[in-house]
Amino acid sequence: MTKTMWMRGVEWLAAAAADPRACKWEWDHGEGVALLEAGRFWDVLSVPERLGLLTLDLLWRPSLPVPGPTLVDTAAGRVGFLLPPDPAGGWVGAGLRYAGKGSWVAVPPPYRPARFLDWLVPPDGGGALHSPGTLEEALREANGALTVLTPSYGQ
Repeated sequence: MTKTMWMRGVEWLAAAAADPRACKWEWDHGEGVALLEAGRFWDVLSVPERLGLLTLDLLWRPSLPVPGPTLVDTAAGRVGFLLPPDPAGGWVGAGLRYAGKGSWVAVPPPYRPARFLDWLVPPDGGGALHSPGTLEEALREANGALTVLTPSYGQ
C-alpha cells in the first residue's frame, strides 16, 4: 500500500467517527482502536475465522475485483467484511453476525495492527467495499468446502 493510499484509507475510515480528529489521535497515541458506528458508510458482516479466511481466499480470484476492506479479530476468532450499508441487513446463517446502523465496531488504524485487531485487506480510501452478491457466493462456496473437509467422528 502506498503512502497516499494509506493516508486516504485513514481519512476514509476516520470519517465514520463522530469526531474524526479524536479517532486519528486514538489510533496514533492511544490504545490504537477506535469504536466506529456502522450503517453510515459501511456495515460489517462478521463470520467465524476459518470460514472468513477461506472466503477471503476465494475472493482473490483473478476474475474478481480486489476484495473490499476485511478485518480479523484474533481474540474472538472472527473475520469482518465491510459491505455497503443495508437497512434490512438480511444476512442469516449459523455464526453470522451483522453490524448495521446503531452498531459499533472496534477498528484498528489501516496502517498497523492494534491489540488483537488487524486488517487483512485495509481500506484503500476510495470507498471500495465488498459486493454483497459476490461475498454471499464466496461464503456459500467456503461453507460447502468446510462441510466436506470437516471430519465426521463416530461414523
